[in-house]
Amino acid sequence: MKLKTKIHLFSTVLMLFILGLSNSGIYVIFKQLAYTTEYNQLIHRSKELTEGLSRLEDEEEVGDVLRTYLNPDSVLRIVDQDGKPIKKTQSTNELKDFKLTFDDDDYTISYMDGSAVMTTRVPVIWLDDQVVYVEIAQLLRDSTRSLHLLKFILLGVTLLAMIPITLSSITLGKVLTQPIQKLIATMAASQRSGKYEKLAASEGKDELAEMSQTFNEMMEQLEQNYYKQEQFVSNASHELKTPLTIMESYARLLKRQGYENRQVADEAVTAILKETSRMKELIEQMLQMAKSKDPLAFTFAETDVTKLINEAVEPLRVASGRTILFAETKPVLITTDEKRLKQLLFILLDNARKYSDGEIVVRMMKQQQSVVLEVQDDGEGIDGEHLPHLFDRFYRVQEDRARKTGGTGLGLAIAKDLAEGIQAELHVDSVRGEGTTMRIILPL
Repeated sequence: MKLKTKIHLFSTVLMLFILGLSNSGIYVIFKQLAYTTEYNQLIHRSKELTEGLSRLEDEEEVGDVLRTYLNPDSVLRIVDQDGKPIKKTQSTNELKDFKLTFDDDDYTISYMDGSAVMTTRVPVIWLDDQVVYVEIAQLLRDSTRSLHLLKFILLGVTLLAMIPITLSSITLGKVLTQPIQKLIATMAASQRSGKYEKLAASEGKDELAEMSQTFNEMMEQLEQNYYKQEQFVSNASHELKTPLTIMESYARLLKRQGYENRQVADEAVTAILKETSRMKELIEQMLQMAKSKDPLAFTFAETDVTKLINEAVEPLRVASGRTILFAETKPVLITTDEKRLKQLLFILLDNARKYSDGEIVVRMMKQQQSVVLEVQDDGEGIDGEHLPHLFDRFYRVQEDRARKTGGTGLGLAIAKDLAEGIQAELHVDSVRGEGTTMRIILPL
């Protein structure tokens, strides 16, 4: 069963149930009011009758008094405490054989030939000072007809109301399911065409419009991720193809001349080792990039940033033989991932080493809400047009510059992922010919 049909059936049944419940309540309340009105009239007559009987001195006058208070369609009788009739009179033959019944309530409703009969009784002092009961039975013709009429009216209202209820439920089903049908059609079109189709923009502000907007945002994000993945695979293939081509060329050269020419053999082996090392670094960076977004890879703890910087600077200073200055000695404690922050510093320091020849300066400044780390080099700098793209994967400022330094265009992309993982901000300031400053802003 389709959702539209389910909504139609559910809303129709629900509205009919509510309408039926309301009509039943109206009928029951009106019925109760009608019977209460009749009972009050019977009680009033009973009081007048008992007052009249209390003034009698002769039993022969009882019949006249009963007939005086006898209404049409009613029965009056006097019974003793054992229920034996003492006196009886009636105004209609319909109640001639009617058996009066009583319960613990103020009145009892019975039915005879489809009409309601109300019976009640009141105690009275008889001529011999004994307590007897006056029993009254009243045939409720008018009330029964009114209740029957009300029942037909409510039933007719229910039947007439089914028309707008059915139409409204059909409309409601269309309103609720139309966006879903559009969503299904759009998804089916995307599946057939292989494109990321979007829904038409909705001007509403309800949940259905929000669903359409969320779907469009999701499709746009999927499209962007697909193109990024496609670009990443293309760039990665290109990056791996280049060193493999170089290695293949030198291997062929080595095969042709390497056995006889020592110089050619040394050159080929050196080139192959260099490209092998570069390809290994590229693969490691790509694997690292794939893992860097794993939330389980980040473990936050209290860390001494001063000590961490020294641990990152000293090995690189010794391995590269470069001058790396860091003058801070006072401990500075923050909560971060020590391992990932050190890895981030290694990337920035290695970049500064590759693209400069002079001193590298590391600074740390504690501000009110953050700790700022700076890595400054005196290299040739970067033009402003390249700065927005520095953190893109495989982006290089200059192809030949990257080849000379062994860059792959993945280092700063990994650095950006690491910075986001430790909830830090990563900025770059650079002026052509004046060097570059990489800045890490760590929240306290």
